[in-house]
Amino acid sequence: MADPSPALHTDFYEITMAAVYHARGMEGTATFSLFAHELPPTRGFLVVAGLEEALDYLESFSFTPEDIAYLRSLERFSDEFLEYLASLRFSGEVWAVPEGSVLFAEEPILEVTAPIIEAQLVETFLINTVNLHSTLASKAARCVLAAGDKPCVDFSLRRCQGRHAGLAAARAAALVGFMGTSNLAAAKRYRFTPVGTMAHSFVEAFGDETEAFRAFAEMFPDHTVTLVDTYDSLGGLARTVEVARELMARGHQLVGIRLDSGELVEMSRKARQVLDQAGLSQALVVVSGSLDEYRIAELVEAGAAVDLFAVGTKVGSSADAPYLDLAYKLVSYQDRATLKLSHGKQTWVMPKQVWRRLGDDGRIAEDVLGLRGETEIAGRPLLQPVMRRGRRLGPRGDWRQARDRFQQELATLPEPCLRLRQPQPLAVEVSPALRQLQDQTKREALARQAAVA
Repeated sequence: MADPSPALHTDFYEITMAAVYHARGMEGTATFSLFAHELPPTRGFLVVAGLEEALDYLESFSFTPEDIAYLRSLERFSDEFLEYLASLRFSGEVWAVPEGSVLFAEEPILEVTAPIIEAQLVETFLINTVNLHSTLASKAARCVLAAGDKPCVDFSLRRCQGRHAGLAAARAAALVGFMGTSNLAAAKRYRFTPVGTMAHSFVEAFGDETEAFRAFAEMFPDHTVTLVDTYDSLGGLARTVEVARELMARGHQLVGIRLDSGELVEMSRKARQVLDQAGLSQALVVVSGSLDEYRIAELVEAGAAVDLFAVGTKVGSSADAPYLDLAYKLVSYQDRATLKLSHGKQTWVMPKQVWRRLGDDGRIAEDVLGLRGETEIAGRPLLQPVMRRGRRLGPRGDWRQARDRFQQELATLPEPCLRLRQPQPLAVEVSPALRQLQDQTKREALARQAAVA
């Protein structure tokens, strides 16, 4: 059975609310803001990712005849409403922070302005997409920080929660500086470098490490990385040297060895020593096995002789913080400021902008959240118009541009934001104009509720 169209990748209440809006003739323009109420305790910053996929969705948004037939089968909706959905396309505008940017809690990642039914129907997909990509990018960025000048590659596909998550993990990792991926579909789609070594099952199938290494080297003489810990790492190293010498005799070089278990600090040092003594100083020591930013930092601090970190499960699932507290909230309807006053989930009114000011040291000194039309606030505005009348305002962004942007943004983060343990995100300032309008809107909302009580 074919997957439903993206328009049905939504929560049911989006459709039921839209049906009520349609029946009541509510066609006014609404603005929704997508932001994180707060960051996970282990995060000092958020990396924005997923925008390009979100814009792809908005540009192609539509209900197929099969979608309409399914909704009709539920016997909940009028023919008039279903006919309306059948011809519906997204016609709104989007302001967004570019991919690869860094943000903090309460700062809008994007804001959608459109007729309220359109803006409401796209909520679930936008949250789902931005949450996945930004969660994974933020986790992978911490691995890059921990690894320092040592490269990381993505080995997460087999432990990601599904095919789409695997593609997102590979792209998010590349966006923050990973050098390659084991995910061949992602490598093809995004033009990444595919990377891989061999599995323990490959060695086991031969039953003899030397024969396994030799067979691989004969087939791929310029791309051989041996997995040395299937039986005994020291023995695997000795047999690697034997095969490496055969490669050198034929004019080729061993690319490296991989350690996937054991005492990695000691074994990586021993591997480096064995390789160097055998004249294989160019061969890499690759380490894998339940790596994340904390384990990478431990290995680096302990002086492990690692040339490349192959990072998988814990990063592809963002194991310590698998989601962001993202919200997509109505902030204005027909030019009327709107807000939510629920305890711990209050929202800021109206379309907004974030201005970022750097200090003399080039680090972020202040982020100010204000009304989009304010002109008195110093700093660089972060949100940019990216879509109008349902179409992109420029060409589709490339992950390489986002990667370059992230490197520039990373250099501006204050040291407390960069800490792997007990980071301190930047506290965002609020402009007086926004705070004044917020207080006024709150008073008016409470007064209206009191009048009908």
